[in-house]
Amino acid sequence: MIHQYKLNGYNIVIDEGSGSVHSVDEVAYDMIALYAEKSKEEIIATLLAKYRHDETVNVQELEDCYNDITRLKENGQLFADSSYAEKAVDFKNRNHIIKALCLHVAHTCNLNCSYCFASQGKYQGDRALMSFAVGKQAIDFLIANSGTRRNLEVDFFGGEPLMNWEVVKEIVQYARSIEKEYNKNFRFTLTTNGMLLNDDVIDFANKEMHNVVLSLDGRKEVHDRLRVDYKGVGSYERIVPKFKDFVEKRGNRGYYMRGTYTHNNVDFTNDIFHMADLGFTELSMEPVVCSPNDPYALTEDDLPKLYEQYEILAKEMLKRQKQGRPFTFYHYMIDLEHGPCIYKRVAGCGSGTEYMAVTPWGELFPCHQFVGDEQYSLGDIWKGVTNTAVQEKFRKCNVFARRECDDCWARLYCSGGCSANSYHATGDITGIYEYGCRLFRKRIECAIMLKVAQAEEGLADDSSVSCNSDCDNCY
Repeated sequence: MIHQYKLNGYNIVIDEGSGSVHSVDEVAYDMIALYAEKSKEEIIATLLAKYRHDETVNVQELEDCYNDITRLKENGQLFADSSYAEKAVDFKNRNHIIKALCLHVAHTCNLNCSYCFASQGKYQGDRALMSFAVGKQAIDFLIANSGTRRNLEVDFFGGEPLMNWEVVKEIVQYARSIEKEYNKNFRFTLTTNGMLLNDDVIDFANKEMHNVVLSLDGRKEVHDRLRVDYKGVGSYERIVPKFKDFVEKRGNRGYYMRGTYTHNNVDFTNDIFHMADLGFTELSMEPVVCSPNDPYALTEDDLPKLYEQYEILAKEMLKRQKQGRPFTFYHYMIDLEHGPCIYKRVAGCGSGTEYMAVTPWGELFPCHQFVGDEQYSLGDIWKGVTNTAVQEKFRKCNVFARRECDDCWARLYCSGGCSANSYHATGDITGIYEYGCRLFRKRIECAIMLKVAQAEEGLADDSSVSCNSDCDNCY
């Protein structure tokens, strides 16, 4: 499958089957579009007519271009096969280890954000804090089910996990005390709204947390519209100084500023640029996922504006990189040379199989976005996965399980998309959240254009994310 598009002066051709990306001139761009449907003679005649006023385009040049395209096809870099369905299913069936847990240490929050998917941290239930006993068992459960995999990941999540900070520290210290015994290496992540950040949190997190996600929606007026406390007071002025201190002491690495944009700020690039101007360089901005009846829900009319915003963002990132003040954007971080293997690109994030969420009382769910939905309860950290029927649904949940993905050029970049978003949009984890798909495809186009521009303009690329799956079967 071939995808062609033009962006920022570049003619880009993506070969879905091989993952190859080509930046070509106008003639080659047009020829590739005709190659699969017409004969060599028909293509040359068509392009001679189109470029009849261009003296540089002649039969010999067109024949040379055609031969170049044919060689690329023969080398598997254009029009390559992309039928990996059997491999995807086989990989899922063979893989029965758990590599990561999301620990919900606090089902409560000190903010009252109206767009919160977790109902202000309660997940449709009662407020609760995880005990150390539950956290300890979760670590033991992860080790027991991780097979020979060495690197294990534990995310501290909420609600607001800093509302249960002492237990977070105890869990980390326990895991560190036994990791050498079991030949494991724990990588911890913390997600926080920043309200309770202090020197103790900063010092401990900078020592122990592999990554920290800091919630900030951008400009003060945007952030304070929805991210308020229970008195309705915005949190921007209270958290930004703390975030600056945290990031500075962290060495400006191993963190993300994570924002959410809504219908209220479809000009979200201004929020990203605001965060960059504050000195933050590791940035992420996610589209809100909510009921279409919510006043801040994204609409169909917003889509053209959002497409434009992603293009503006990519161009500004290039501009700032040339000026010596670069920043990264999470959704533009792709590795075209050393990224995930085809098994991983087909299989997806591993929710419900390799990755699970743990509630304060030890119940297991496929991921944090399913917590509270009892039909997706998998079991608990003492008995393990007992709802094997649901887990099997997730085990078979890959890009080839979604028939709507069959004709999508971006399917091996998204692995079929987020199962939770699919479920909430369609009622089925193998459904399609079409709005999210359209945004994703635009982001990938912009991300690849960035890679092409950096390569052609000789700019360093420090934003690639390579595979860290540590698969047992990886050669």
